[in-house]
Amino acid sequence: MDWDEAVQKSVAGVVVGEDLTSLGLAELEVRISALRAEIERVEGEIARKRAQQEAAAQLFKG
Repeated sequence: MDWDEAVQKSVAGVVVGEDLTSLGLAELEVRISALRAEIERVEGEIARKRAQQEAAAQLFKG
């Protein structure tokens, strides 16, 4: 899978880069909510991985 395929994956029916002109206000608001939830999920995973990385660094440091 290349980067373009990864970017095009949908998040709760949202495709990144999709034309938005045909969507109504309610649909755009739902889209924003789905993207915000995904951002929070990804940030949580980043925080967990950083904590694991720091723990491993401390373990092997001493």
